Amino acid sequence: MPYAPSNMSLASSPDTSAVLAWAWIAIVLAAALAQTARNVAQRSLVAQAGTLGATLARFLYGLPFAAAWVLTLHALPATAAPVPVWHAGYFAWVLLGAVSQLAATAFLLLAMKQRNFVVGVAFSKTDALQVAVFATLFLHELPGSVTLLAIGLATTGVVMLSVPRKAVAASAAGGVNAWAGLTAMYGLASGAGFALAAVGYRGASLQLPGVSPWLSGGWGVLWAQAMQTLLLGGWLVWRSPASLRATATAWRVSLVAGSAGALASVGWFTAFALTSAANVRTLGMVEVVFSYLVSHKLLRERLAPAEKAGLLLVLLGVGVLAFS
Repeated sequence: MPYAPSNMSLASSPDTSAVLAWAWIAIVLAAALAQTARNVAQRSLVAQAGTLGATLARFLYGLPFAAAWVLTLHALPATAAPVPVWHAGYFAWVLLGAVSQLAATAFLLLAMKQRNFVVGVAFSKTDALQVAVFATLFLHELPGSVTLLAIGLATTGVVMLSVPRKAVAASAAGGVNAWAGLTAMYGLASGAGFALAAVGYRGASLQLPGVSPWLSGGWGVLWAQAMQTLLLGGWLVWRSPASLRATATAWRVSLVAGSAGALASVGWFTAFALTSAANVRTLGMVEVVFSYLVSHKLLRERLAPAEKAGLLLVLLGVGVLAFS
């Protein structure tokens, strides 16, 4: 089974264990939907605030929602509990996740500046595969054969979806060098950053034995977004104060991006408290399907045969993991 509770309090009864064994799947699907909505809102911010300014809006405007979620959890009878006891090990894991997530975004931006930027994006989608490696090394969570199969299918499908038709034609004509060099290096580094972020957040949840996954996820989002706001916000104050002013001017769109981003992050963190990072990141690839379908629905474009095959592989990988 993909579900492995990090503490005994999560499995107080057989019925509770059965519910939690499936709950992470619904949570990840909801998080992927929320993240798709966040991406749509952030896209409209880029022209006004720049890429880093739009990224900051996700964390800065999401903080109040993360704080409200934590307060709600402590107030509800079903989830009320004392505030967890923090320690250096917990914050080290959260900091690893927060910094790795920021670094991953930076490497992705570098990859997109190259001529064949889409190739870099495709390589960044190897994060689920890299999560399996890092989780084994740092958390001693070795993915099972079914999870590895799902990772392989979904990763292959994502790469096929990420490569546009022109890139496929260029590769067939001898442009295989597009898959080498700085673009590929930056793309792989981006995927490694997102993979380390997943491992960091999963490691943080394991540092809180006895804490429910809901509180673990809520507090994790709050601490991580606070760190990211300070780090990225401080950088923009120093290097690009105009980006900060732009996010304040476009506060309505920033608020949408922040609220949707906070909702997505709560889902990811809660799922990390319920199951392994490899399971979460693999199932999370369904976000690519959501985004791809939304894009083609809005643009009314037809799918090429290779794109249909990639979409099918992603869905197959997600289905294998969900029903294993």
